[in-house]
Amino acid sequence: MLEGFDPSAIQDERAREGFILLLNLVETLKAENERLRAENQRLQDEINRLKGEQGKPSFKGKRAQADHSSEKERRQPKQAEQRKQAKRVKIDREVKVALDPCELPADVVFKGYEEVVVQDIKIESDNVLFRKEKYYSSSEQKSYIAPQPPGYEGQFGPGIKALVMMFYYGCNMTEPKILEFFDTMNIEISAGQVSNLLIKKQERFHAEKVAVYQAGLESSPWQQSDWTTMPVNGENCYCHIVCNPLYAAYFTKASKDRQTILEVLRNSSEREYVLNDQALLLLKILGLSGVKRNLLQKLAGEQVYSEAAFMALLDTHDLVLGPKQLRQVLDAAAIAAYHSQQDWPIIDLLLADDAPEFKLVTALLALCWVHEGRHYKKLTPFVEHHQQVLDAFMKEFWTFYADLLAYQQQPSPERKLELTAEFERLFGQKTTYWLLNERLALTKAKQAALLMVLDYPEIPLHNNAAELAARTRVRKRKISYGTRTEEGSQAWDTFMTLSETSKKLGVSFYHYIRDRITDTNNLPSLADLIRQRAQEMNLGASWQYP
Repeated sequence: MLEGFDPSAIQDERAREGFILLLNLVETLKAENERLRAENQRLQDEINRLKGEQGKPSFKGKRAQADHSSEKERRQPKQAEQRKQAKRVKIDREVKVALDPCELPADVVFKGYEEVVVQDIKIESDNVLFRKEKYYSSSEQKSYIAPQPPGYEGQFGPGIKALVMMFYYGCNMTEPKILEFFDTMNIEISAGQVSNLLIKKQERFHAEKVAVYQAGLESSPWQQSDWTTMPVNGENCYCHIVCNPLYAAYFTKASKDRQTILEVLRNSSEREYVLNDQALLLLKILGLSGVKRNLLQKLAGEQVYSEAAFMALLDTHDLVLGPKQLRQVLDAAAIAAYHSQQDWPIIDLLLADDAPEFKLVTALLALCWVHEGRHYKKLTPFVEHHQQVLDAFMKEFWTFYADLLAYQQQPSPERKLELTAEFERLFGQKTTYWLLNERLALTKAKQAALLMVLDYPEIPLHNNAAELAARTRVRKRKISYGTRTEEGSQAWDTFMTLSETSKKLGVSFYHYIRDRITDTNNLPSLADLIRQRAQEMNLGASWQYP
């Protein structure tokens, strides 16, 4: 009976308002009913489990998942480019294919060659017996043995070592499948040896990851960040990602709070705290009471404290702080310490989602438009009129998104003012769908963060780069579950950082790993490539030319 109904067609104002109220009440009761049904089912399942029975099975397939993707609405169609395979393929050897002259007529004339490129690969063992010269000095009572070439230390050469890394970290193969591959190649290697090749004695690559991260932070004043869950020895931990168009770095941590974010931005350095003027200002923003701030004012200064020393300082002065207040003090002092340190580049702008742990960490915070769009995709109006209102708004939403994309190509002060006014109109409107109005108000409150692109056109409108990097870890987690030791987590972080950064820079991960294992160093370091590309791309143009 509500199909095609439009309250605006009702002439009487009071009757129209009454119908609007009733329609929104229907939406509220429908949402409440669904919530209660879900809660009731959860309680029934719990009762059944306590009775030794099973609850309602949960189906995690594609049909059970709500589609909150906005790819179709926001993606701009791109003209397909014809691939020219022959020009991109590296030619390793040439073979001339001849015809039998006996099969040709007498009047044939040679007209050159017709070229065809065929790709192939050779996979074969290369087991080496080293006959190392050995000498003995009777005067020194010492033997001299010729060393093996770099990369051939131990029982396995650089080819196997690099393949293990590429299979496990680059191709997401499991260790049993890697063993299966080597078995077909008649390579004698055990599961423990594969594990050791993946984790043990990787100090050089850990150092390369540090260099990549530092170069990445230096490459632009803005960075992107996200996190995903990560099991370590059965405990739920978190993998943090920091990236930009030139690199992606991974850090596995036990928590995802604001202090952990700051720890990640300082490359897992020991936590530090400063109770200076910036920290006191942050405490006011975080909502610490004036009484507590006045007490902390007496301890203010520029001295840098370790975590233990800072906690001792608070205990010494008998500052009675509840759990929330203590967290506020630690967060503010940690943020101030991050901005006062000089060991690591300080990020000016962080692009992330709307999670609270990202707020106040950097001077500027930009929010992801795709994340914001998902909030509206989650609205499921029951009344047809409300569905039409939401559909009409979503068209305007993605039209505005397209306008922001166009602005990035040709920014101007006049267009900035127009887009700001359009944002305020779009998200300041009042519709007859009250749940949509509530969502609009929440979006409008984020105006500064969502329109950061108007001041810095080079930053992306979405956080897809960090989400894609996180998805790589999710796929690895689903295939290999997780790590068991801190050493294993460090190896995952290091080699996934090198693998993802290699992809972004167009470098073969396999050849890069092999180049480093053999110590030939024919390939430039990823850190140097990041610095070179950063100069070409000029990712911080708005900061240089305000």
